[in-house]
Amino acid sequence: MLREDLQKALKESMLAHDTITTSAVRMIIAGQKEKDVEARGKGAKEATDAELMSMMQTMIKQRNDSIKMYMDGNRPELAEKERAEIAVIERFLPKQMNDAEVEAAIKALITETGATSMKDMGKVMGALKAKYAGQMDFGKANGVVKAALS
Repeated sequence: MLREDLQKALKESMLAHDTITTSAVRMIIAGQKEKDVEARGKGAKEATDAELMSMMQTMIKQRNDSIKMYMDGNRPELAEKERAEIAVIERFLPKQMNDAEVEAAIKALITETGATSMKDMGKVMGALKAKYAGQMDFGKANGVVKAALS
């Protein structure tokens, strides 16, 4: 479904002469192809949607870092371009969970996995990434899991 949505968005943006959307979607598709090659190396036919969503989350983080550098360097026009790319990428991701939803999901998974100490953190993070790919910032979730298991 995600792959079809990307192809459709690419065609529509090209017909509408929307260069920012076309560029961002092409970038996502290129990342998708890289993930597919990695998956074939592991014996799978193609990358899963969860892997693709994780890749897009990484793209958003990279753009947020670029925005900060551009603003520090007094280049607001470049920062605005990065914000526009983030908006395009976010169109293909599921709705992001708020802090309360993230905490509730983590508590439920800690109970579900039977995690009791920091030794179980990897198990909890793995379950989170499998179940909530693309729906939360796993960097922030990491801190919440640490606090819950301490």
